[in-house]
Amino acid sequence: MSLTTPASDLLTDFLAHLVRERGLSAHTLTAYGHDVGSFIGFLNARASAPTSCRDLGEIEPRTVRAWLSQRRKAGLDSPASLSRALSALRTFFTWIDATQNVENARILAMAGPKQASRLPRPTSETDTKRLIETAGTLNEEPWIAARDTALLTLIYATGLRISEALSLTGQHHPAPDMLRILGKRQKIRIVPVLPSARDVMDEYARLCPYQMSEDTPYFYAVRGGPMRPRAAQKLMQDLRGALGLPESATPHALRHAFASHLLAHNGDLRSIQALMGHASPSTTQVYLGVEDARLTQAHRLAHPRA
Repeated sequence: MSLTTPASDLLTDFLAHLVRERGLSAHTLTAYGHDVGSFIGFLNARASAPTSCRDLGEIEPRTVRAWLSQRRKAGLDSPASLSRALSALRTFFTWIDATQNVENARILAMAGPKQASRLPRPTSETDTKRLIETAGTLNEEPWIAARDTALLTLIYATGLRISEALSLTGQHHPAPDMLRILGKRQKIRIVPVLPSARDVMDEYARLCPYQMSEDTPYFYAVRGGPMRPRAAQKLMQDLRGALGLPESATPHALRHAFASHLLAHNGDLRSIQALMGHASPSTTQVYLGVEDARLTQAHRLAHPRA
């Protein structure tokens, strides 16, 4: 490509690079395409001709800030979304530097909007137990009740993401001692499965009316075919209503609970990182903040001088 190549054409090659070299998920790829495409559209709307590769090397930070400001004023993005958009843009400019020899250090040095620190919101040990016990009572069909119990138990017992749990196939029957999980960025991790989780999984498989093999889903939808994340979210929504729990009680909250409860019971941070599939220890360390918050609350409620 030449320096006169339109930026929109570069975006197409950039997205192909992300798929080929980084193995990003479809959701992440869509986000990159939306954010970088939005910026290129912003540039084209301000210029008399389509933005070229050469033009990208001359972009000033104030132009990027104007783009972010426009999105914020339109009410389209939260600070977290704007920070993600800027991160995508920096990745795009890094790729341009490496592949087109067009450098823009000013953009690469830009910092994202400040964000309020948000701690994970795991379900408590008591609420987690109630969720799993109640899951088997919401549906009169025995195999569906067993499926729902097995799904929530598995997520809490292993820390799987809901997408990872629902990607299991019938080859995992009978339930194994270890699961080999293909997680984000195509990273593989090995997760042990507790005997209690294996028991409820095998009970579900025994009751399930559909065939289980390497080519079939493990968690089936009511009418056959793979169970979808939306069905799991609906299950948790029904459980929240039945138990009076807050909206933060989601399938992902059970994954948070897995890590938080392990840490509360003296689990090793490095081991939890490996089990969760976190690329960086800093991602796992946020659960230390959860425990600190609980200790502070317990101190405030219990201390006689509080």
